[in-house]
Parts: sequence; structure tokens; C-alpha cells
Amino acid sequence: MNHQDKPPEENLTRSVEFVLLGFADTPHLRWFLFGLFLSIYIIILMSNGTIFLLTKLDPALQSPMYFFLANFSFLEMCYVSVTLPRMLMDLGTQRRRIPLVACAAQMCLVLMFGGTECLLLSVMAYDRYVAICHPLHYPLIMNHRLCIQLVTGSWMASIPVMIGQTYQIFSLPFCGSKEINHFFCDIPPVLKLACVDTFVNEIFQYIVAVLFGIVPFLLILGSYSKIISTILKLPSAASSSKAFSTCSSHVMVVVLFFGSTIITYLRPKSSHSEETGKVLSLFYTILTPMFNPILYSLRNKDVIMALRKLLCK
Repeated sequence: MNHQDKPPEENLTRSVEFVLLGFADTPHLRWFLFGLFLSIYIIILMSNGTIFLLTKLDPALQSPMYFFLANFSFLEMCYVSVTLPRMLMDLGTQRRRIPLVACAAQMCLVLMFGGTECLLLSVMAYDRYVAICHPLHYPLIMNHRLCIQLVTGSWMASIPVMIGQTYQIFSLPFCGSKEINHFFCDIPPVLKLACVDTFVNEIFQYIVAVLFGIVPFLLILGSYSKIISTILKLPSAASSSKAFSTCSSHVMVVVLFFGSTIITYLRPKSSHSEETGKVLSLFYTILTPMFNPILYSLRNKDVIMALRKLLCK
């Protein structure tokens, strides 16, 4: 009997090299998409990098709100750098092949940064809740030690969970098609390529989506319901307007990011559309990092003043 005829499943999986189809169905738009996404990537890095730099250099931007904003901007730069450079390389070279290890690393980083963003957005909502609903106790509650703990917890909490989820997915045998109809290695399109039952993986995916998506989203909704209730009780119309302006940008980022993420990872498998999945992924991996500095800086007088001072110097 020849044992070479049928290699073990482990060897099958290790020898896998995936193909990221990305936007292969629109070859006529190849260079337009390349230019578009390259421009977006440069805008994201420059705008988020500027906010991060301003919050570190300007003494007027040393409050907890800007400490969280600096971490959020840094996170957005890391998040987008996991997917966009690979997408640009695939558009430019048309190679599209990605080894299993690189695919697993990309998925793990996307999940880790995405989970961190969910938690950090809820922390930022809590910060606004304390600032508006308990202004006299704000310096005492949001002290430097608590801010460090909240940010560290947001960064660290998702690491073991997402590593475990990625390991669980890439322990599966992939012996069918190797084409991933996506522009990065995401959970739903990769699970479709496994040649075994993925029910356990899907259940784990839903559990993680609830823990890092639904729970933080509900906490944010709770924070903003309290904030709105407090704002409506303010005697001054100017105070109400200023409070709404401070929080509206956060709400817009939250709705854009959580809406697309929750729909992507909590949709029933029967309703999964690969094209819809790609469009939704563009929202939470590219559009949110691009809109974040616009929504936070152009609507914030302190950031604009800090930018003017930096440019004058």
C-alpha cells in the first residue's frame, strides 16, 4: 500500500496557500482602486498620526479624553495597516497568494485590533458619561491610574481570546478550494473553505461577537442614554449645545463601526453574501479609521487650536 497517495490532514493544512480574490471581478477598476485605497491609507496615517502627536505635545490636550483619543488614533493606524498594505500589493502585482501562516496572522491581528476598538470605544463613552453626568467628581474618578488601567485592559483583553479563535479556525483541514472571496483573511470566507463541519467554530464566533460587540455596544447605549438625560436637564442652551457637540462625533463613529461589525459576524450563515461581506468590511476596516480624525478633530476647538500652534511653530 502506498502511503503517499493520501497525505494526512495536518500536512494538507500546512501546505495550503490561499488566494485573496479581493476585487478580481473588476479588473478595469484595478488602478483606480489602487489609487483610491493608497490615498485613503495615506490620509488615515497622516490624520491619525497628527492627532496622536498633538495629544502628546500640547499641554492643553492632557485630559483623560485626549489620552483615550491618542490611544484610539494609534489603534486605528495599527488596524488599517494589517489589511490595506496587503490589499494594495495584491492590486498592484495581481499575485494575490497568501501562505496559511500569513493568513492566520492577518486574521488574528484584525480580530485583536477590532476587539480592542470595541472595548476602547466603550471606555471613551464611559469617560464622556462621567464628564457630563458627574462633572464635579470627574478628576477624582478618571484619575491617571484608572485611565492607564482602562486602556491596558482594552488592549490586553482581546489577545488570548482572538489567538484562541484563530488557532481553532486554522486547525481545520482545508482541502477544497483555496480562493478567499475577500480582500483580507476574515472568519466567514475562510470557514467556507474548510472541508469539515464548522458548527463549533461558528458558535465560538457568535460568542466572541456578543462579548466584544453586543456587550460593549449596550454599555455605550447605556452611557449615552444617561448623557442625553443629563443634557436635557441643563438650564443653558449653550451648555446643551456644547455637550451634544462633544458626544455626537463619538456616536457617529460608534454607529458606523458597531453596525457594520455586528451585521458581519452575527448574520446567520444562510444569509451570508460574500459581496455584502466585503462591502461591510470596508466600513469597519477602512472608513471608520478615515472618519475618526475628521469627526474628532474638525469638531473640536482644542484640537484645532493645538494644530494651529504646531503649524505656527
